[in-house]
Amino acid sequence: MRIGLFTALFANLSLDEVIKKIKPLGIRTVELGTGNYPGSPHVKLDWLSSPSRIKEFKQRLDDQGISISALSCHGNPLHPNRKIADAHAEVNRKTILLAEKLGVTRVIDFSGCPGDSESSKLPNWSPTPWPPDYLEILKWQWEKKVIPYWKKRAKFAEEHGVRICIEMHPGFVVYNPETLLRLRAEAGAALGCNFDPSHMFWQGIDPCAAVRALGEAVFHVHAKDTKIYHTNAMVNGVLDTKPYSDERNRSFLFRTVGYGHGREFWTDFVSTLEMIGYDDVLSIEHEDSLMSVEEGLTKAANFLSQIVIKEKLNEMWWA
Repeated sequence: MRIGLFTALFANLSLDEVIKKIKPLGIRTVELGTGNYPGSPHVKLDWLSSPSRIKEFKQRLDDQGISISALSCHGNPLHPNRKIADAHAEVNRKTILLAEKLGVTRVIDFSGCPGDSESSKLPNWSPTPWPPDYLEILKWQWEKKVIPYWKKRAKFAEEHGVRICIEMHPGFVVYNPETLLRLRAEAGAALGCNFDPSHMFWQGIDPCAAVRALGEAVFHVHAKDTKIYHTNAMVNGVLDTKPYSDERNRSFLFRTVGYGHGREFWTDFVSTLEMIGYDDVLSIEHEDSLMSVEEGLTKAANFLSQIVIKEKLNEMWWA
């Protein structure tokens, strides 16, 4: 197991500056955004037309001992606004092609969410089966939009030696293990998940149990925590539409690892990943509004380093 970084948190810095910051923390693996929601500050899709630029970029990373765990293009390729959907889908397509050129085998995206009909203007997502209208919408979304798109896109990715890692996220049709496995059953083994435990916590899902259920469908992992503030959650539940900046009144907040759940959880989480055969990157994603980027990254890297080292020592002892 190794520690990586989703570089979107340093969008204002060059990649060379990012590498200079992460090396003292023992991080040698980066996840790079290519467009859509995370933006693309450190890698550009227009490099596809410049093989020399791709070669130069790969060499620069190799010279500094840095590898790429995944390219991320989190978006909504199923958006009912055709202009948005097409743009997000095109970023995904080009990201797959760029990943192939860079020798990267994983591309991360959201599943997306359609509207309720062909005439919709905005996505329509609901976690409830009643009133029955929602079940009709859900059936239409999966049969007419979700399955056709992802079957085709997963096949395209597989043809280019790339695996699609869907991040389970409420607001999109794939938001938990059940919906992820449903899509994987339709789209094939080239589609799995980018497992982010922070989105499991606030839904009441046990991340370790979820990892066991997903098994080989876990392709990539984010290291991000969630703190449930029971003072608010016990009154209003966890379906919270208040801005993330309203920290005092929200039912939950995304936190730096260790600030939502302690060492006992994270040690068990890493061990569970190893049980299912995942011995790869833990990509730190910083979305902690109560900490600066610098502080959050440093604390997360130091915290995870101790756990990963402990797991390695245990393996050596048993061997």
